Amino acid sequence: MFESLIGAVVVIVLFVLVLRQQGRVSLIERELGALRSLVLSGVHATPPVAKPVEQVASAPADAAQATAPVADIASPTTADAAHAQAPAAEADAATSEAVPELSAAAKAAFTGSAPAATAKAARQSEVETALGTRWAVWVGGVALALGGLFLIRYTIEAGIFGPEVRLSLAALLGLVLIGGGEFIRRTGFKVPVQGAAGAYIPAILTAAGAFILFGTVYAAHAIYGFVGPAFAFTVLGAIGVATIVAALVHGQALAGIGLVGSMATPALVSSQAPNPWALFVYLAIVLAATAVIARIRDWKFLIAAAFFGTGAWTIVYMMSTLVADLAVILFIDAVTLAVLAFVWLGTRDSEAETAKTGFDWPSIVPGVFVAFSALGLSVDTTLVAAGGALPGAFVLVALVATALYRPRALPLLHAAGVVSVMIHLGIIPPTTIGSDITQGNIGFDGMPVAAGNPLTLRIGIALGLVFIGAGFWAARRFAASARVRAACWAAWGVAAPLLILLTLWLAYGNLDRDLVYAAIAALLVVVFAAGGEWIARAEQPPLKGDIAVSFALCGSALAGLLMLHMAFGSGWTTILAGVAAIVPALATRWRSYPVLGWISVGAVAAVLGRVAFDPTIVGAEFLTTTPVFNWLLPGYGVPALAFGFAAWQLARTTNDRPRLAMEAGAALFALLTVAMLVRHAMHGGVIDTGPVTLAEQAIYTLIAIGAGAILLAIDMRSPSSVLRYGSMAAGVLSVAFIVLQHFLVLNPLFTDESTGQIPVFNLLFLAYLLPAIAAGGLALYARDKRPPWYAQMLAVVAALLVFAYATLSVRRVFKGEFIGLWSGLGQLETYTYSALWLIIGVVLLTAGVWLKSQVLRIASAALIAIAVVKVFLFDMSELEGVLRALSFIGLGAVLIGIGLFYQRLLTRAAREANAAT
Repeated sequence: MFESLIGAVVVIVLFVLVLRQQGRVSLIERELGALRSLVLSGVHATPPVAKPVEQVASAPADAAQATAPVADIASPTTADAAHAQAPAAEADAATSEAVPELSAAAKAAFTGSAPAATAKAARQSEVETALGTRWAVWVGGVALALGGLFLIRYTIEAGIFGPEVRLSLAALLGLVLIGGGEFIRRTGFKVPVQGAAGAYIPAILTAAGAFILFGTVYAAHAIYGFVGPAFAFTVLGAIGVATIVAALVHGQALAGIGLVGSMATPALVSSQAPNPWALFVYLAIVLAATAVIARIRDWKFLIAAAFFGTGAWTIVYMMSTLVADLAVILFIDAVTLAVLAFVWLGTRDSEAETAKTGFDWPSIVPGVFVAFSALGLSVDTTLVAAGGALPGAFVLVALVATALYRPRALPLLHAAGVVSVMIHLGIIPPTTIGSDITQGNIGFDGMPVAAGNPLTLRIGIALGLVFIGAGFWAARRFAASARVRAACWAAWGVAAPLLILLTLWLAYGNLDRDLVYAAIAALLVVVFAAGGEWIARAEQPPLKGDIAVSFALCGSALAGLLMLHMAFGSGWTTILAGVAAIVPALATRWRSYPVLGWISVGAVAAVLGRVAFDPTIVGAEFLTTTPVFNWLLPGYGVPALAFGFAAWQLARTTNDRPRLAMEAGAALFALLTVAMLVRHAMHGGVIDTGPVTLAEQAIYTLIAIGAGAILLAIDMRSPSSVLRYGSMAAGVLSVAFIVLQHFLVLNPLFTDESTGQIPVFNLLFLAYLLPAIAAGGLALYARDKRPPWYAQMLAVVAALLVFAYATLSVRRVFKGEFIGLWSGLGQLETYTYSALWLIIGVVLLTAGVWLKSQVLRIASAALIAIAVVKVFLFDMSELEGVLRALSFIGLGAVLIGIGLFYQRLLTRAAREANAAT
């Protein structure tokens, strides 16, 4: 069964390799086709052999592919010789191998032979080369390794030799294979065929021998018990390390085999009383040896795998041991960071080159595992009880220090920052965080975290100081040469301290008002702002205000917002956050940092978030019922004034997009101020409950139309795209209010809402006539200042509002205070509607002619058409007697009058045209 499985695997591997050769065959066919086309196109003056030689000399890529792997796996002596004779070797290879093949192709092209035959011959040659060189060698190496194991298995089943003899023969076979590989290498072996460098026979023989030795030692320990766990552990480790060292002359693949065997050794050898120190000292030796080899040959995948194996064993030990040894964990973390800093990254680049080459991606692996061990040391109850929270903090500081010492180890900074935030926020996936703000506790799934240890407070302060110092110092160091790296350090220099301060305030502080924490936040405002200025002075050119400076100043702004929340109540926090938008705007007088304007915009976003969370500013229970003069006026009005002043200041200094955003924020809060005061007055001091009435909606509509007119007027004096589109948005919003609320949802004809007892100044006057006058006035004002469709839309809505007001007012005359549709229609009321609509149509026609408005003329025509339809379809069947006759007489008179009016209008236009000609 096992042999069948191995055979199936070998067949699958061969099939995959055959598929991979199809690409190379296609490439050869395309090259031969191109050569034939070139020859047949008229290049007959060139000798048949000279052209292929020229092509080969100009494109030595294939030869380079063949010789590069050989140089990588050759011995130091052979490698030096290869480096010294590389040009000659490449030239010889190109001349001796490629020229005859291409010459044959060229000759075939010149003689006119079929290109298909040439392609077929090239394909057969390529497949034959692959089968005879690469595939045969690899399959042979696998067969040797498996053959050694099968030989041991057969001798066991057949009982030919004793266990000692069988193991000795297997060990001898492994040593013979290793010796054979070394003998072939030392006899000057080199890959003779182009494209076969991946099948380096000495490396494959050595790998097979190492594999057999691993199996032999493991069988001697686990199956027969000839050797104890200590001896087996030592020998297996030695074989693994020796295999890794042998990779210096045999290539990276062999090092990978040795590393896998070395990392698997602790799992293969079990002991009744395991010693963690023996395990991690062994892992430290393997890691250091692998790092040295990887450093010499620059094998990134190998060192990343070594870090992964060491880190995985550390995490397994921490999770599987009931009482973990803190010293062991700290030891392996220290070794990992030391190997990274002094072996793998030691003197790899100069200062200038380091600043330009970004980060070292293998550093991600130790960063993740070491940071995860720090997380375990900080949150695991057993580990915390054994050594307190200090070991985890020390590991985090070591991560930051290593990243500071080796700039290319930047992933360590990110890992330390993320874990520091996770530790203080209590967020450990997949657990969920839940907070009881009233009691000041943060916990996992409702279980409170022990937050009464003063040591935790001191550690948080110390970590914050470490991130601030290291972050700003490194940001200034790389500000001129590596802006992205400087930005990363500056970002963590502000993010980690702010989040730590926030969590400490939630855990230890007074959530209502805490002046001590507010003072710390105020100090951070000054420190971050001064740090940003310090970094900016090191930029090239100085005071440019790049990404690192932007992070520092944004951190200062966030610290200021946090300070306001800690020191003041809800109302004053909202007001002062709005006023704070002035500070960065004023700062643009002295510094042209691009981020300053956006910080002002951030203040707008912060205030919007606060009013969205609590629109009453101070809480519903503290908001008085006094109209106008309550917390709503300063809570919305003061930010509106502050945003307007900031926009004015930015217009004088920067005049960029932040200025437009501040203008929009000022307009929005001015509108919100009026709207909230109206709602407060209409609902008796309660603004967060109760449905909107038609009267309240009418005031909102008038506010929107007024806002559109104000923004339009300001835009005429100081043009701005924000004001332009903002005024149009206000007009469109008012039209939407009218169509949805006035005509449909809140129409007293459908809701039967009381229209009031006053004859003229009632709900209909407020909800329909005043908005009609406002919309008509805005349409008239915007005729030549906005797109035609905008003024036409407002004019149509104004006409519809007049129509609705007149119609509903007639119904109110007949029905009284309540005009619900279900109360029916009388004959006189029906006739009155027809007469009224005709009169309104005539008025609209007159206004359209006087104002030269085609929209009003079309509206009058539509209204008169509706009146005609009503008279012929409705009045004819519903009215009786004199009312029916008067309805038709009035309709006819109006239509004849309109016809006469248009005839005279057209006659006058014709006379003016003739006089002009």
